[in-house]
Amino acid sequence: MNWMKAIGCCMAFAASTAAAQVKVGATIPLTGPVAMLGLGQEKAMQMYDRQVGDLSIQYITLDDASDTTAAVNNVKKLSKEHAVDVIIGSSSTPQCLAMLDAIAQAEVPTICLGSASAVVTPMDDKRKWVFKIPPNDEVWIEGMAKHMQASGVKKLGFIGFNDAFGESWLQAMSKIAGNYDVEIVAAERYGRTDSSVTAQVLKVLMKKPDAVLIAASGTPAALPTMTLRERGFKGKIYLNASIATKEFMETAGPAANGALLSIGVGLVADEVPDSNPLKKLNQEFKQQYEAKFGEGTFNIFAMQGYDAFRILRQALPVAAKSASPGTPEFRRALRDAIENVHDLHGNTGIYTFSPADHSGLDTRAVVMAEIQDGQLNYVPE
Repeated sequence: MNWMKAIGCCMAFAASTAAAQVKVGATIPLTGPVAMLGLGQEKAMQMYDRQVGDLSIQYITLDDASDTTAAVNNVKKLSKEHAVDVIIGSSSTPQCLAMLDAIAQAEVPTICLGSASAVVTPMDDKRKWVFKIPPNDEVWIEGMAKHMQASGVKKLGFIGFNDAFGESWLQAMSKIAGNYDVEIVAAERYGRTDSSVTAQVLKVLMKKPDAVLIAASGTPAALPTMTLRERGFKGKIYLNASIATKEFMETAGPAANGALLSIGVGLVADEVPDSNPLKKLNQEFKQQYEAKFGEGTFNIFAMQGYDAFRILRQALPVAAKSASPGTPEFRRALRDAIENVHDLHGNTGIYTFSPADHSGLDTRAVVMAEIQDGQLNYVPE
């Protein structure tokens, strides 16, 4: 009888252990035009813990090949075939926006790594399941606009991607520029895979801007940067934070010297004042990341990729108090737990989510930096 009881106890323990496994799905671009974003994030995912409290975690990562249709299909596959409790990804704004309907239909909380504000605003029944790691465009742009005003920039040219990412940045800059006495005098667009932007650059230069903002990500941002300098532009060039990578700087070369960007603290953590609340955390993460993947591999996408886990590490035990993983009730509880994350210090910023704010970051997340000879240098306020 005692033997039978022992067997029963072991079976009950095994069942409870199995029930306590959380499935985390990810759809990120490991191939295609924006693979640079996804590869850094995938490396960060390799650093995720396999156990949080009493919960074991299984990770399932799918490549969306930088394609919106593939990203949507991955959401469906992760939610239906793998029955994941939460999804991380995708890495780029067009993919994240395309995923919104599928996420809402599956009712699975999702932490997107795409940057545009439109991923989480306006808040509605679709977006209530979606949270975002990078700051909203307005947060990045506020820091840029302050620098423009202090530098005497009055006339601004704009060159951005001809997709949701570029449009989101143009809208945000248009809304904020006037507050800092900056006028957008020209706005041109180009495709991520275009081989020339000469026509767009010439149109912008005809308006004689004091500075040009390039709203592009990854190495494709090098093309307008180089073309502006080739055409003799001597003014300031402002760039999106997602170009702060070794690959961009190697591609753009000397043309990037003097370019300015608002970036996450982590990329210049050694240079920011000791009073910055994110300095030490970022220094420690960079050391751990490069110890695993090699010196010089640390980038903004790794920072953002790991912040998704920081959020889950706090929210998962809270959700598990009211529901079991693998159930709709747990997914709802996890969504609510993420929404109630407050004052969480991450690589990217200090997260405080709310029912109205699924980005959760303010201007403490951003500092200004300048590129010089392939290096980022902190620009004090």
